[in-house]
Amino acid sequence: MKTALVHDWLVAYAGSEKVVEELAALWPTAPIYTLFHDPASMLATPFEGRDIRVSSLNRLPGSARRYRSFLPLMPFAAEQFDLRGYDVVISSSHAVAKGVLVSAEQLHLSYVHSPMRYAWDLYQQYLEEANLTSGARAMLAKVILHYLRLWDSTTANRVDVFMANSQYVARRIWRTYRRPARVLYPPFR
Repeated sequence: MKTALVHDWLVAYAGSEKVVEELAALWPTAPIYTLFHDPASMLATPFEGRDIRVSSLNRLPGSARRYRSFLPLMPFAAEQFDLRGYDVVISSSHAVAKGVLVSAEQLHLSYVHSPMRYAWDLYQQYLEEANLTSGARAMLAKVILHYLRLWDSTTANRVDVFMANSQYVARRIWRTYRRPARVLYPPFR
């Protein structure tokens, strides 16, 4: 079965990237689709030399450093990946990776590290910390986050099986998407 891996971004080697490392070890020939990739930050990691396919956002100036500022464009970019040639799509998501487009014939497994915290349960806290509680910029941020919540809820239907990294995240997946999640603690190889 042809398998593709999808991850939000590969710009630092941290916790969710270690999960992708385990997935990549299980499927060594599977390409990794990601919105942003900074090859310099992935030197001497298992991602060096891997088949990594990036979104068009990766070509924007400063994208490796300022990737978070492209949040409003990320859902659109995730939907642009052409995954038609794969039988199985495995997404590793804490932002938009689970929202990739798949057909009814494909199996989509999504390992969710967390539903988007800044759009859901930590919404008010993120706005306060970014000093976005009033004014035009705050209104724009709230509209963008509202759109992200709508998109995020809708894309839960694109996933066949949800996997969570803990019971806590499984409960958050249920609360956010009303979908059960199987708990698979990292690392799982």
